[in-house]
Amino acid sequence: MTFVQIIDYKTSRQDDLNQLLDRYVSQSQGRRTVTHSMVGKDRENENHYVDVVEFPSYEEAMKNSHLPETDTMFQEMVALCEGMPTFTNLDVVRDENINKHMVNRMFDECVMRGNLDLVDEMFTARYIDHDTMKNGTATGRDVMREDITAWRDAFDFEFTTDAQLAEGDYVTTVWSWTGTHKGEFQGIAPTGKKCSMTGSTTFRCEDGMIAEGWWHMDAMGLMRQLGAV
Repeated sequence: MTFVQIIDYKTSRQDDLNQLLDRYVSQSQGRRTVTHSMVGKDRENENHYVDVVEFPSYEEAMKNSHLPETDTMFQEMVALCEGMPTFTNLDVVRDENINKHMVNRMFDECVMRGNLDLVDEMFTARYIDHDTMKNGTATGRDVMREDITAWRDAFDFEFTTDAQLAEGDYVTTVWSWTGTHKGEFQGIAPTGKKCSMTGSTTFRCEDGMIAEGWWHMDAMGLMRQLGAV
């Protein structure tokens, strides 16, 4: 279970603290077990800060706390703070990235199930599409409707999510695809062949919708399997 530690403190020397944390990251490279950290500043109190530090588990957090670099960093941190920092230890019971949830819903319901009514809900009117199987870019929600329809008419297929990363407004999905060629595709008559392909899709999200997409896939490999190359 993911574990999060919240460190609450006050300081007028945040620049010095930032330098301290940078040194700690450098000195503990390869030994620390922190997977993600974030520092927040109180808008109502300029000297009030909160650090959110994430670990794979409570046990990994305890390993990190016993590192000599961690102990040295903490002692120096206390010297830069106004009073003793307070700690809150949390087991994460729910972790949901809204953009990832939307992208996964798009793959599951629009692409896999063919529910094209959701395209208007998920994609902006000026959606921009970049696809390695096409020349240049295309704009508008109809791009997704047309592409999904074309792939679903040509193949019985499944998507498998191999890895996914979300950062800021971007969500990248690394996927595997398998399908049976049942209808015309790129001018190729149905072959009945079973095909596979790997690729990745990066979506940029904006105001709760998908605004831009980059599709990268092994198109040449798929064409070889269909006998076109």
